[in-house]
Amino acid sequence: MAKADRNSALEREIEEARERLAGTIDQLLYRTSPKTIASRQVAAMKAVYVDPETGQPKTGNIAKTVGGVVGTVVLVVLLRKYSSRS
Repeated sequence: MAKADRNSALEREIEEARERLAGTIDQLLYRTSPKTIASRQVAAMKAVYVDPETGQPKTGNIAKTVGGVVGTVVLVVLLRKYSSRS
């Protein structure tokens, strides 16, 4: 009878391990799906520019980004202007 109990216990352990692995695989598939990754990235970008608690825009971060874009455009225009003179 002891051998039957050991086999039964072993079968239960194997089944539990299978269920845990299946759950882990499902979780990994969800985390690595392109749709999930994209939604995480969108949420991360929104958190940079919008306060998640109040929904108010973070004007400091917005101003820094706009300043960087404007500075880059001005630099490109000036470089083209000076390179066309040569």
